[in-house]
Amino acid sequence: MSPRDTARRLPPPLFHARSRAGLLALAVVGLVVASFASLDLHLAALLSGDALASMGRFLAEFAPPELAGDFVAKTAAAAGETLAMSALGTLLAAVAGLVLALPAARLHEGDRAWGRGPARLLLNALRSVPELVWASMLIIGAGLGPFAGTLALALHTSGVLGRLFAEALENAPPGPAAALRTQGAGALRVLLYATLPQVVPQLLSYTLYRWENNIRAATVLGVVGAGGLGQMLMFHLSLFQMHKTATVLIAMTGLVVVVDAASYALRRALTR
Repeated sequence: MSPRDTARRLPPPLFHARSRAGLLALAVVGLVVASFASLDLHLAALLSGDALASMGRFLAEFAPPELAGDFVAKTAAAAGETLAMSALGTLLAAVAGLVLALPAARLHEGDRAWGRGPARLLLNALRSVPELVWASMLIIGAGLGPFAGTLALALHTSGVLGRLFAEALENAPPGPAAALRTQGAGALRVLLYATLPQVVPQLLSYTLYRWENNIRAATVLGVVGAGGLGQMLMFHLSLFQMHKTATVLIAMTGLVVVVDAASYALRRALTR
């Protein structure tokens, strides 16, 4: 091995690496400073005595929460609807994301991947539109209720999961797939018996993480009438029924905590 090849294999000098990191940190600091300078922020007014007193009076209106049996039952039903929206939307997105990830990924060095560009463009388009915008458009065709919210979650999350799934497929260890191809196995068998088994835990982890995000997004979609706890929140908040609003907020928080804990436990079980 020549000295030039040896030099290429050595890591870059520590001084140079630190210099690049320092320049990047300075650029980030400069961007933050420029953001504060360009935005019309009134931090002094936010922290003034009058503003703090107004916020205190507003928060005091939430206590105590509404605990009447019929309203609690109605809130629990809306929480179940929100949970179902997030779970079904994530499931549909996982299936669609995997279907779109296959043409969006280059599975081996000799793969021409003709559909990689169009598939990634479609994934970019799906995830560039927020769930709230998708829901606003879908309500026109699907009407008010959880159906539009579920479709909105599925469309946006398909773009996110499709991109993550494609990266996972491209970064899978190539050894098992190459061994099958040398034995004459077709592309489908290579995918099913070599590539997918290696990345399934990663795909499931991505899906569970997006489910955590979707349970939060599903509560917000009610702003446009997509059902669930979000719709209850907007209804009671618009009528200044703060006691009932407090109950809905408690249900939202509890639902997010439960789903986060369940998703974390499942992801830990997958990585063991």
